[in-house]
Order: sequence, then structure tokens, then C-alpha cells
Amino acid sequence: MADYGHFGIVTDAWALGLHTSVVPTPIGAVTVRHSRHRVRRDAVAVVMLHGAAGSWSTFTPLLLTAFAEGVDLPDLVIPDLPGWGESSLPAAPADRSIESIAAAVASVVRALGYDRWMLIGHSLGGFVALELAVAEPAATQRVLLVSPTTFGVAETARHPLRRFGALPAYSGMLVAMRTLARMGRAGTALVGGIGASRFFRLTMSPLFAEPARIDRSVYLALAQEARPQSFAIASRRAGAYELTRWAGIRCPVRSVQGDADVFVAPGDQAQLASLVPDFEGGTVEGVGHFGHLERPVEVLRRLVLPALVSA
Repeated sequence: MADYGHFGIVTDAWALGLHTSVVPTPIGAVTVRHSRHRVRRDAVAVVMLHGAAGSWSTFTPLLLTAFAEGVDLPDLVIPDLPGWGESSLPAAPADRSIESIAAAVASVVRALGYDRWMLIGHSLGGFVALELAVAEPAATQRVLLVSPTTFGVAETARHPLRRFGALPAYSGMLVAMRTLARMGRAGTALVGGIGASRFFRLTMSPLFAEPARIDRSVYLALAQEARPQSFAIASRRAGAYELTRWAGIRCPVRSVQGDADVFVAPGDQAQLASLVPDFEGGTVEGVGHFGHLERPVEVLRRLVLPALVSA
């Protein structure tokens, strides 16, 4: 398809019509990009939650696609999750849970003037979005997921050796990130330093269906946004999370994943469907773990546009 990976990463929020704010939350300050207009009464925020080794900029190819397609995405709120991008990792270990991060996102969105929201979550962001839907049923209108890391990742995080064969790419990355995390800042600097190398592109290639067609800026962003300690902590917290909480979700949940996704287990969507009352899943062909980067037009048309129409 012609739309594969044709937009790179953009880091100029102002050029995209977004303002940058730093919002205090109970677990620390969160940096967030958001629409510049005055919040209208009864507006529903469109909250985008990025995955691990990402930040707000991970969603810029999807935003550029929306602009190119003439799709209006009002009331955008795109935070750097605590521990990622420009948002610091919470100092207290108790504040690093999935539940605490979701609560911090809710605090940010409310501080910007919204009391209702639609969530778009990728990978780890999907995990956080599902928790936020449980914790905030009245405020959460809809959840849209792009390759959410759920049951397969949680089980592998709990038993990385025993479950290595289930998600080998994730298991391998978890081992690498745990090793780099033990190196502290040197580990983070090492990943950032090799971001432009052929070796880094090769190691990241399993994440994409057609790695050679992915814009160089995406690989650089993956390296620059890598946070080994945050990745290791998020994996541990996902493994400890009580997944049955998702049975309490009352809003519609829609999900797509790539047919070549190495971070999502084959049975994840079926397990979500067994828990979430209003769940629909689907597969995007020719896509790895980053559908909103690889085939943003299809993700926009299949996932986002129907949600905007229904809102």
C-alpha cells in the first residue's frame, strides 16, 4: 500500500498547532502537548498515550496523516507518560504503578479543562488506557487501541524464561533493557548514541513489517526516547497488574494490531473480548507493532474516524 511509513517523526509541537505545558500531578510533573484553543464546554479530549521507548512525538505521523486527509482532531492532549520523554520517572516506587500513571493522566487532562475524554493508546499506552477506563468510567467515553501490550506481555514479564518462546522479540528486549538499566545513565546514553547506526536499525527491525521503508527519524526517535529503567519498571508493573480489572470497563473498546506484530500475542484480542463487554478487535495487514507509523491512513480510517463520528 502506498501509505506505508511515509511520514516521519516531528518534534515541533507549535508547528502542529499544539502548545506545551508542564502540569503538576500527585506523582510528579508531566509534560504535555495539547490544542491551543480555549476549551469548549462539554468538549471531549482526544488523549493519545504513547508506548515504551516513545513520547508524544510517536503520534505525529498520525497527526500529519489526519491533516493530509482533512480530518479535524480537536481537543488533543498528548502527554509524555511519567518516566518517558520530558516527564520524569516518579521518585517513589509506589508511584510507578500502572494505576498511578493512569491517575496522573487523568489529573493532567482535568487540569487542562476537560472532564470527559476518548483515549487512543499504543502498546504500553494501551495498557494505561484500559486501566484509566476502569478507574474513570464516567469520564472515559471510548478507548481505541493500537497494538496494545496486554496479556501476552504481562505473562512474559512474570515468567520471562518460561515464556520466552511466546514473545521472543519482547523477551529479548526486556533482557536488553534490564541490562542497560543496571548501567544507569550510561545505558541510556549508549542507546541514544547508536541510534543512527545500521546496527540499531537492524535490532529494531522486528518491530516493523517493512523496516527498510521506515523513515530514519523514527529510528532516531526510538533511540533517543529509550528509557531502560522505565521499560524494566513498566514491564514489572504490567506483570504484577490484575488483568481481570478490565472486566469493569463500560465504554466501547476498539482495537487493531498488525499481522506481523511481535509484541502482541495471538490470543490477546480474544482474551480482551472475553473480559470487556463492548470490545471489537481487528488486524491490519502488512503492519508490525507500530500501525500508526506504518499504515497511519488505515489506522485513521478504521479506528479513529468511526470513533469521531460516534462521539
